[in-house]
Amino acid sequence: MWSWWLRATVRAMSGGEAASALRRQRQPKDSLRHLRLREKRLGAAGACGRDGATTVFVQVAAAGTRDAGAALYVFSEFNRYLFNCGEGVQRLMQEHKLKVARLDNIFLTRMNWANVGGLSGMILTLKETGVPKCVLSGPPQLQKYLEAIKVFSGPLRGIDLAVRPHSDPEYQDETMTVYQVPLVGRKPINNQRLLAGSELALPADETDPTYISGPDSPAKEKQCQRDNQSRASPDKMDRPEQVGQRDPSLVVAFVCKLRPKKGSFLVLKAKELGLPVGTAAIAPIIAAVKDGKSVMFEGKEILAEEICTPTDPGAVFIVVECPHEGFVDAVCENATLRGYQEGKQENPVALVVHITPEPILRDSRYKQWLERFGADTQHLILNENSQSVHNLRSHKIQSQLNLIHPDIFPVLTSYQSKEEGATFSVPVVRGECLLKYQLRPKLEWQREAVTAYNSAEFIAEALELPNFQESVQKCRESLPVKLASSGNVDSYPEVVFLGTGSAVPMKIRNVSSTLINISSTQSLILDCGEGTFGQLCRHYGDEVDQILCNIAAVFVSHIHADHHTGLLNILLQRHRAFMSRGQPYSPLLLVAPTLIMTWLHQYHDHCQEFLGHINMIPAQFLMEGCDVFKPKAKTFIHSLLEKYDFAKFQTCEVRHCKNAFACSVVHKSGWKIVYSGDTMPCEVLVEMGKNASLLIHEATLEDGLEEEAIEKTHSTTSQAIEVGMKMNAEFIMLNHFSQRYAKIPFFSEDFSDKVGIAFDHMQVRFGDFAAIPKLILPLKALFADEIEEMEERREKRELRLLKEAIIASEARTVTKNKAPAKTKLEDGEDRHGAPNKKLKTAN
Repeated sequence: MWSWWLRATVRAMSGGEAASALRRQRQPKDSLRHLRLREKRLGAAGACGRDGATTVFVQVAAAGTRDAGAALYVFSEFNRYLFNCGEGVQRLMQEHKLKVARLDNIFLTRMNWANVGGLSGMILTLKETGVPKCVLSGPPQLQKYLEAIKVFSGPLRGIDLAVRPHSDPEYQDETMTVYQVPLVGRKPINNQRLLAGSELALPADETDPTYISGPDSPAKEKQCQRDNQSRASPDKMDRPEQVGQRDPSLVVAFVCKLRPKKGSFLVLKAKELGLPVGTAAIAPIIAAVKDGKSVMFEGKEILAEEICTPTDPGAVFIVVECPHEGFVDAVCENATLRGYQEGKQENPVALVVHITPEPILRDSRYKQWLERFGADTQHLILNENSQSVHNLRSHKIQSQLNLIHPDIFPVLTSYQSKEEGATFSVPVVRGECLLKYQLRPKLEWQREAVTAYNSAEFIAEALELPNFQESVQKCRESLPVKLASSGNVDSYPEVVFLGTGSAVPMKIRNVSSTLINISSTQSLILDCGEGTFGQLCRHYGDEVDQILCNIAAVFVSHIHADHHTGLLNILLQRHRAFMSRGQPYSPLLLVAPTLIMTWLHQYHDHCQEFLGHINMIPAQFLMEGCDVFKPKAKTFIHSLLEKYDFAKFQTCEVRHCKNAFACSVVHKSGWKIVYSGDTMPCEVLVEMGKNASLLIHEATLEDGLEEEAIEKTHSTTSQAIEVGMKMNAEFIMLNHFSQRYAKIPFFSEDFSDKVGIAFDHMQVRFGDFAAIPKLILPLKALFADEIEEMEERREKRELRLLKEAIIASEARTVTKNKAPAKTKLEDGEDRHGAPNKKLKTAN
């Protein structure tokens, strides 16, 4: 009641002007702040960086598992680096507090979605946080990649993105010197070897028009050119494949050499020798011995090693990817890498990081190459044989929610590789999330930060919360008793929420994605944000390939990054699943705004080949009354309805960005599911969704933030519920919550027995509608602390707005009383003038 009164008062006093004006005046991120912090870290010596970093370590951000991919984070007090940025890496860095805002450089070992799937999201985050500059190093297609992502990111103003191709000279900064080593491979003899990575082995008939989206597709034209060239030059068949600037035969290895670090002055030893420690006279002595020079003191020569530790020449670490057998010779025979094995370099190799699948590690050529580094070199392996759990917070929340309702909140699992592990005669360590190898001050492995999944600990923590066990018991007693039924009659449709947050992936809520299981063999994805495949892996574990084969279509509501950048990985992993299961492949039906094809074509043409298996259905072709004039599109729409036994698949434009769509699917058995995508309250959506069995509607913001919702073209909780009531939906599931509501959003006063809140990995069947509203009591107990914090923040914000509205109102009154008489027209213009620009708002 108090919050309602505050909101009403603010609106009454400011006419709604205060909050909206404050948001309009929100200052952009201060990029200079990052520069000042950097200068502070470097100290007075600044850019010269004469002495190397004191602390340097390599840390596993992602250990190579199928759901997380492989990525390395390198830390020094001067710089931060990232090696590879696949889907979900930003989410992991956020969860484990690896500072994204400090990244100076991102190194990419090859242009493959496994390595760059999360790069667009990372760049947008760096831009939003005010990072002034980031340098991308690696394959030459990086510049084209940056151009391609502008299709959905818009101009990347405010951040200087420099590309350093592999042909550039070495890079040097305060921490280390990095040398890029290009490795040119060839196609593998056996396409099955591609299964361990995000490779797409396209079938021989990929130029068939049924496989390619549209008769004038750039992909089709370029593929025909390649086929013609191959037929004309049989002797070139075994050479590296190059298409324009797309070159899948190139991998870049990185040799990283730490800058030398001068020794430490031994104060106690100096005192014993009678040196003037603590006086100004000691400064030149320290400088001399750190440079390795002897000094004369009172007629006596003092050797540098007597009072100073030796200079650390700087260890070397190497990052190398060998994605398939076509690169084994390129790695093993490379002269630069061989030089570090034969002791020709003054700096020994402390660590080699192998982003290499298990079959290649078992290859005798690669195994011998690895072992030639000698016993003093450590080896870190990142691949799918890793057993590491990465998304610990997601597992924790799910194990606690499982106590409330084990069917609606199933325990998470993981995909386990079936590959036999290779063995070696030298030290080899398997990657684990957050495992560190310290390069300075001392060479050693550090396991203190390694993530450990302990479900018993998480469960015990929940059971100790006040009122939690009691509320769970009351909830269970109130739940309707499920009648025993034969078969899976009530099991479908099943809705699995894979991502329920907005904007950026966070540790608890991933970005938008929902899986609809129509039957045990039919699945549909609604929106496909970054990390969707990883969520599928954690939800289904070893059964993920079956689910991927079930997915015949994906609906993308609009081309904001948080709704579609997981699509490519779904496409690639789906193809892998069909190959591994030996099932005949069928193209994926993509229902989306046509602009998405601009991005997909650009990535396909310049970065990585994949387009051969998409059949595009423009979302506007499924709008009510649309005349579909393209024969191929008609065929695809017929196939969509047939594959899912749909009576109707309809779309409508909604109030978000240009070309944003909602969708409605009606099954032949009578049920109807409506998905809003991102939108403000929309009457067209209400009409399309009349009498829906289930409405899945975005509720990005809490009640009281209606003006912010208008500004951002989203809906509040009550607005979303009102849309469901207007369309007479049987049940309403709210999702797409702002990440400010990380664990749980506010419960609106409009909640009823027809409304539920979506969580990641929540699975809902129509038979669960009666149970879901009864879960609110234990949910409030589980997240009591978070709800209290949100209420405190809201009250502070509303009090601040009230105070500012009073000040603004008084200022307008004073101005009006002091102003000279004006004409009616002038007075009217004054009353409708701009709001006070000194107002500030709270987030």
